[in-house]
Amino acid sequence: MSSRAHTLTGGVLMLLMLAGIAKAASEGKSNAWTPGGEWEGYNKTLDGQRYSPLTELNTTNVSTLSPICRVQIAARGAFEAGPVVVGGVILVTTATDTVALVATTCEVKWRHEYMRHRSPVFPVNRGVAYFGGRVFRGTDDGHLLALDVETGKLLWDSIVGDARLGEMVSGAPIAWNGLVIAGISGGDLGLRGRIVAFDALSGREVWRFHTIPSPEEVGANTWRDTDWQAHGGGGSWSHFAIDETTGEVFVPVGNPVPDFVPSERPGSNLFTNSVVVLDAFSGKLHWWYQITPTDGLDHDLGAAPMLYRNSRGESMVAAAGKDGYLYLISRTSHKLIARAAVTTADALPVMPTPEGVRSCPGIEGGVEWNGPAFDPVTNTVFVGAVDWCSIFASKPGTPWKPGTTAYGGTWRPSSLEAPTGWITAVDADNGAIRWKFHARSPVLGGLTPTAGGVLLGSDNSGNLYAFDIVSGKRLVTLDVGGSVSGGVVTFEHGGRQYVAVTAGNVSRSMYGAVGRPSVVVLALKTDSGGGAPDSAGLLVTRGKTAYMESCFACHGTDGRNIQGADLSTVHERRTLDQIEAWIKNPAPPMPKVFPQPLESEDEATIHAIAAYLSAL
Repeated sequence: MSSRAHTLTGGVLMLLMLAGIAKAASEGKSNAWTPGGEWEGYNKTLDGQRYSPLTELNTTNVSTLSPICRVQIAARGAFEAGPVVVGGVILVTTATDTVALVATTCEVKWRHEYMRHRSPVFPVNRGVAYFGGRVFRGTDDGHLLALDVETGKLLWDSIVGDARLGEMVSGAPIAWNGLVIAGISGGDLGLRGRIVAFDALSGREVWRFHTIPSPEEVGANTWRDTDWQAHGGGGSWSHFAIDETTGEVFVPVGNPVPDFVPSERPGSNLFTNSVVVLDAFSGKLHWWYQITPTDGLDHDLGAAPMLYRNSRGESMVAAAGKDGYLYLISRTSHKLIARAAVTTADALPVMPTPEGVRSCPGIEGGVEWNGPAFDPVTNTVFVGAVDWCSIFASKPGTPWKPGTTAYGGTWRPSSLEAPTGWITAVDADNGAIRWKFHARSPVLGGLTPTAGGVLLGSDNSGNLYAFDIVSGKRLVTLDVGGSVSGGVVTFEHGGRQYVAVTAGNVSRSMYGAVGRPSVVVLALKTDSGGGAPDSAGLLVTRGKTAYMESCFACHGTDGRNIQGADLSTVHERRTLDQIEAWIKNPAPPMPKVFPQPLESEDEATIHAIAAYLSAL
């Protein structure tokens, strides 16, 4: 048993930690707080799982989800940012602006407009990182900014790349332990990719790692007889994951160039199309896994890897790329455990020819900039993908020219049919498909599993979806007024659960509903028509928090640890009142948890725990 588990058995400490929650429950206030209730990073947590512990929104009431506010962020253009929610403030970005919104009203708290130093490479930005009262973001002309989270004031501005060479920072950086880590994107323009870490306080560069090795470095021999090693791509254009226990950062690296002429860069071309694992403090290479060696089809690994433990407790990495496959990789052996197709995908890639070849996925298909999510309760990995094929034609001998694309050929759609999308649920142990949903347009936005048994997702037709996590049954379809490319997040504020969506993207891989870039916030309908949260759902949420604080150490997360005292089925044997009475006066060998006489805070906490157990 961990030291934390031992600590949680202390009744006095438990009461101190629960005092605020219990008081709110007894007085009907809306200042309850659920651990993990905010959305503090691009993929919520540093491991990238996107899992929310909130339960107010569940399979029985999600049908009442409805918008409570909406705000337009820009007049037009790319809107691919994943929202971050901290302290009741939603943080989103456009190509130039960083905007802070009051989370429950959509009121603009502040807006910072970045004045570019050079012409942009590709006007897009996918979001921010938050750390220590600061907001960090990249720019499309190769800078990294730090802003004050309260005011939006610029604190520092550091140069990461050279826009004249096509270098930019399109992905959301990641911030941890005093470091901000960002990647250079724009690999198709013939740059040499790199990952750079900065001091979060000063903006000073701490280390850098080149994704294409120098002649003396590990992996250099995988670029044989070629001049392309000096500018062969390997950009990183989305987000990263970090294991806080090992201090490792997991980086997705994109394709090599020239894209469609792999014969001009013989070898496996490390570290392109790879999960690269670095020491977060020094940038030193630990290990890697390459999903598509010698790529000739622009099959980037664009999305952030996701870290999880499977049902056997094994440390795993889930990665999904533009080749249309999900990869489950052991972090111990560094070997592939399972591979699953999550869209229409060729079993074996066919290399481009001057005449042209058809390949699936195409250049804008597969998994783009939002990768796998994980539900630890059902041990399921979820992935969204684009279903679209292309014709690839190579043009050998195309020279490199700084600042221009280095495809080494051309591409076109393989048909006039519009692209579609998939949401796929996969067994996290063996890669077996549990269920699939076919959307009528691409699925680009991040997926969000919740403890309420609901998976939140979206598509480019402007649909917000809610699914039953276990069965895949579609519970909700809501039109949010524009293509959703940044993702759907959920958070708690003032004791109420909310959902936030970035809608209205008009850019690469849009192919769907046209709308103005906007943030939409939704919540469950209430009997009063707004304001107060759903009391039953909130009570259960509070009860779960209280259970984890006072009961988990003995009964376990699912209530089944003690033989003969299965709490997962206690609602079948006892009424709510009987459960409550039993917690107040338990029979041996169960000890009393609450000191006598009971105070009003104790009564409220016990009532919440009983409500949670009754809802299991």
